Amino acid sequence: MYRDTLSLLGPALPVVSFLGRLPTAMCQLGSLLLVAETSGSLATAGLTGGALAAGQTVAGPVIGRLADRHGQRGVVLAASLANAVAVTALVLAALADATTGLLMALGALAGATVPQVGPLARTRSVALARRSGADDRLVGTVLSFEGTLDEVSFVLGPALVGLAAAVAHPAAALLLAALLLAVCGTAFALHPTARATTSEVPGASTRTSAAERTRLPGSAYALRGTMVLQGAMFGASQAGITALTEELGAPAQAGLVYAAMGIMSAAVGLSMAAVPARIGLATRWRAATTALVVLSVPLLFVGSLGALYAVVIVLGAAYAPHLITVFGLTERTVPATRLAESMAFLTSGIVGGQALALAVSGRLAEGRGAPAAFAVAVGAAVACAALSWAVRVTAPERSGSALKPVGAERSG
Repeated sequence: MYRDTLSLLGPALPVVSFLGRLPTAMCQLGSLLLVAETSGSLATAGLTGGALAAGQTVAGPVIGRLADRHGQRGVVLAASLANAVAVTALVLAALADATTGLLMALGALAGATVPQVGPLARTRSVALARRSGADDRLVGTVLSFEGTLDEVSFVLGPALVGLAAAVAHPAAALLLAALLLAVCGTAFALHPTARATTSEVPGASTRTSAAERTRLPGSAYALRGTMVLQGAMFGASQAGITALTEELGAPAQAGLVYAAMGIMSAAVGLSMAAVPARIGLATRWRAATTALVVLSVPLLFVGSLGALYAVVIVLGAAYAPHLITVFGLTERTVPATRLAESMAFLTSGIVGGQALALAVSGRLAEGRGAPAAFAVAVGAAVACAALSWAVRVTAPERSGSALKPVGAERSG
């Protein structure tokens, strides 16, 4: 199935989309390290990083909506260049010892101009698959492939930042991110497949598109909520891992532990294409959230570095199935004319949930230790499971017929 996916997308698109989404994974940690080093204040670094996350959370869906209405080419091109300028300005301001207010403003601007390459690449790939007459199984494989690219980027991005900070300076990592944004973001925007999205299909009905934009089933909002909770799991896990490795006298292991979890998640994500078609997306969602609960509970009892690695790596096996399934359900649930906006909402939900949970659980970990932070992650997993069992996901037929439940007969 992955051979069909690569044949569908071509050789260049996956490369430029992967390199174009790397800066998103680099800028959050890079801004924290840069401002902490140049200002000497962790509080200032936290405020700047928080402003960046807030900007991305709020503006991400707006960029997705603009791409739905006006096509990806112009929107991504403008956002990529603006983001490259904003990130460069943040680096220069930090090196010049700018005020906290200016750093926060530039951080918010850097977050707000993120070109959303990940969500838009996913939207574009699905559009290419649908245009080619692909069945739901191939669409599911495409989503698994895109999800794996996301996972790898979120492992490799922070690793590049850490390497640059160790060898040179955090500013070098952010300047590399700005370069990638300018070059690969532009290449992604101008790639011929940008015309594959629904809003750019010749002869599309404007009246139908406008009508469809007003209709979203309630389950679409539940799917957005579960992604916020998934982000909260990421943030709380990160805080707990950082706190526990410090308690164990091995703070340098925190990044490696988190990377190990990401590698496992990416590997399992690739294997999702092998799940039998008879197992529907709704069933997969419930199975994935149940696994999140079962596999996160051991975090509360971890007391050694070896046990932490083992528990976190096993937990990583549940992350990709949940993320990929939610993206798949969203693709089936929302009208095609709102797909980019909805994909961007999911990604922004992860960013927002992670930032909020990191702030809350980090404070809890300082006062009560790592188990308090891990408890937040377990609570978020339980809430994810509750949503998956309480919500009945429905999917509109592309022809406009009545809504159908997403089950085994419409699996990906």
